Amino acid sequence: MREPPLIVTIELDEASFAWFEDLRRRHYPEERNRVPAHLTLFHALPGEREREIAPVLEAACRGLRPIRLEVGGPWSLGRGVAYRIVSPELERLRADLAKSLEPWLAAQDRAPFRPHVTVQNKAEPESARRLLEHLLHEFEPFGALAAGLLVWRYERGLWRSLAHLPFEGE
Repeated sequence: MREPPLIVTIELDEASFAWFEDLRRRHYPEERNRVPAHLTLFHALPGEREREIAPVLEAACRGLRPIRLEVGGPWSLGRGVAYRIVSPELERLRADLAKSLEPWLAAQDRAPFRPHVTVQNKAEPESARRLLEHLLHEFEPFGALAAGLLVWRYERGLWRSLAHLPFEGE
């Protein structure tokens, strides 16, 4: 039997996470909002390879300091809204990890990386359009920090926390 897949996300600084989580709780359809606000690096690494994957993630975190992120404007997902995240350093980290994890990347994780945090998804298109207009009107860009990696196991639609890997560099 195959192990459920692993998901790797960025640990956001407390204030930024709280801001995104508040938006997600207010605008994500309640019956579908089963996980916290997140910025995903990898969507589906093979769970049965956890012993090989964990050391790669741990090694990457050891030499890193927190990464500066710029939260860009909201954009349409069609049936939802997400905020763009801009950070060349985050993109380098993701590319380096993708090289190391390449044999185990699913199709979704081989696609171009577009860092974002989703605050609404699977909503009615008109509702998503109205939310986007509202969020665009009130948005002011701001900075955030990526403080580490979070590793999750996907289990029947829920995410179970497996590891918190802080960026430990000076």
